[in-house]
Amino acid sequence: MDVLTGAIKEYVESHPLSLPASFKHQSSSNHQGLWLADIYHLTGLRPLWVTPEGPGKKAAIIFLYLSKSNTEGLDPDDYGVTRISDLWRARQPQLLAELDILLTFNLIQYIHDVSCGRLSDVNKEFDPVASIEQTLSAPDLAGYLAGLPPSHRHYTELKTALKIYRAIEKDGEWPRIPAGKTIRPGDLDDRVPAIIHRLARSCDLDFKVSDLTHYDRSLIPFILQFQTMYGLEPDGVIGQKMLAAMNIPLSRLIQQIIVNMERWRLRQHDLGKKYILVNIPNFNLSAFDKEHIALDMPVIVGGFKHQTPVFSDHILYIDMNPYWNIPKSIAVNEELPKLKKNPYYLVNKRIRLFSTGDNAGELDSTSIDWAGVSRARMAQYRLRQDPGPWNSLGKIKFVLSNPYAVYMHDTPQKGLFSRSRRDFSHGCIRVSNPSGLAAFVLKDLPEKWSLEKIDNILKSGNRRVITLPIHLPVHITYQTVWVDKKGNIYFNRDVYGRDEVLMKALFNK
Repeated sequence: MDVLTGAIKEYVESHPLSLPASFKHQSSSNHQGLWLADIYHLTGLRPLWVTPEGPGKKAAIIFLYLSKSNTEGLDPDDYGVTRISDLWRARQPQLLAELDILLTFNLIQYIHDVSCGRLSDVNKEFDPVASIEQTLSAPDLAGYLAGLPPSHRHYTELKTALKIYRAIEKDGEWPRIPAGKTIRPGDLDDRVPAIIHRLARSCDLDFKVSDLTHYDRSLIPFILQFQTMYGLEPDGVIGQKMLAAMNIPLSRLIQQIIVNMERWRLRQHDLGKKYILVNIPNFNLSAFDKEHIALDMPVIVGGFKHQTPVFSDHILYIDMNPYWNIPKSIAVNEELPKLKKNPYYLVNKRIRLFSTGDNAGELDSTSIDWAGVSRARMAQYRLRQDPGPWNSLGKIKFVLSNPYAVYMHDTPQKGLFSRSRRDFSHGCIRVSNPSGLAAFVLKDLPEKWSLEKIDNILKSGNRRVITLPIHLPVHITYQTVWVDKKGNIYFNRDVYGRDEVLMKALFNK
């Protein structure tokens, strides 16, 4: 053991390892040469995982988790498994020292990547020394390592989806379906068997490839399902967009799953027992109670120029029949041009005009010569829309505490929810069933809140603010792959074009 300890000391001092990309954001004081020395000085430079007789039980557990890191969407090659495997049966002190340090070094990187995410611009508080101290003190090392990635359903379902698509990939890439004319129900087309084969390969069709050369009406439900799962207009017509989706290579779909697993690792892992989840690319809100979906609805999110941010927050209170205090940016960029065309615009929209400063008060908007009002002067006014069916916030506003001034609210423009693509807002989230969402949020309060009671308040037109004694978690996410409650795997729109950035960061080594 003394010889092995000496070999450890020599290796730490003479063989510095390359700093993992995950830690490059950390200060120079956390350079790997220093934290490896700190770790080994905790045990007097004695090995952590091996003895002169070879690797111990904990070493075997660590190696197992490094080797199967691909199940978490990670790459075992990033964790030195080839060199560790080569050294496994070595008994020379210098090689055992290398093995022990490689296990330590790669374990730290694995712990960081699987629990915090691989990207370098987050999780700046990760402490390599503390992570090893926790590992050494864990009574059940396998259980500790198994508990590092997110355990909620949204992550574990993607993990299952990754396994499914890798199994599909083992049977080879699916053949490319040639471009051509649009195929409608009843049409004859030589590509129909290939389309059926493609649907069967991805488990989107229950029967085997047949000799059909026409688009039989029995295929329509499967075509509609595929279109929905790939974010296409579900019209039952096999056009160029659908063929392009069917021709996305398996390797690309697998990378997309991994990207979305990474997104969940970057977020807080405990979503709460009761929470609201908004998925921006799916234009959808789901309310969860003990991992069961209690409510599900379409939403409208920010357009590309006004992107809804990704964050986690809490609902502080619900504002029924709210006023809308119009943001200065909207007042300057949108309301002012309309006023220059129509000086009665604010009156028609039930928007009241106020001055600001020491002599703040309400003004008559029709008495102002809007043609001569500059953008700078407009920014000095305050605009507030009265409660009512005309109000842009609708009848309910769910107030969050985030720094982006983003909240959830009703809308008078109900017709927009019927569209398949719903990115029309300035960043806030418009909900299609505000009364149902309010009932879910208020369900556990001592005062009983039925849908009827909520609707009566809304019909009254009187403002009512309900503060939550326990703030409800809300998670605004950006998931372009997810799994529904039936196990269907969705590869949907990348409305803000964010997947490509993550793919380059994760896969361009």
